[in-house]
Amino acid sequence: MIGIIDYGSGNVQAIATIYKNLNIDYQVISDPDDLKKANKLILPGVGAFDATMQQLIDSGLRDELNNLVINKKVPILGICVGLQVMGFGSDEGDLQGLGWIPGTVKKFNINKIESKPKLPHMGWNTIKDIQNHNLFKGIDNEFGFYFVHSFYFECESEGNILTTSNYGTDFTSAIYSNHIIGTQFHPEKSHGNGVMLFKNFAQL
Repeated sequence: MIGIIDYGSGNVQAIATIYKNLNIDYQVISDPDDLKKANKLILPGVGAFDATMQQLIDSGLRDELNNLVINKKVPILGICVGLQVMGFGSDEGDLQGLGWIPGTVKKFNINKIESKPKLPHMGWNTIKDIQNHNLFKGIDNEFGFYFVHSFYFECESEGNILTTSNYGTDFTSAIYSNHIIGTQFHPEKSHGNGVMLFKNFAQL
């Protein structure tokens, strides 16, 4: 069962609708005890880093989430800010992240961006699949995914970079470490590619 974590941030219902249409078992989860029922988890996220981390703390989900992901090795997919909080912290705020994947969230250098408005990076962009990961099986990389963000995840190790994209400069658009995966883009807004990605995650 796919557990879609509802802590007040992210497009939870859009993801739920995709899994419903795929006829894949899922549950929207807001109670820490219900997290244990899932064999895979999705952590959505929209908005600022600190606000997202505070919502995760206030919901009471953070500690059990840490236990399941770090100790029980439950696979998890983080989306947008749900990816960003997997690192140590962000230039956007002061709170510590979950620290699951070594890295820090950085703001785009607007001096390197030619298109206007320069930030946020909003709209469709292509991806480069670095690892040939099964998450991107059947994905049209040139069609790409939908992005809305002004910050990106800077990995300490290139080995944690799953995909890259370009917006003025190459940046990491998806990260991973074994059973932990994060996408900076929004698959729930990315039509057929997004549906395929969610299906692939369920089958990993």
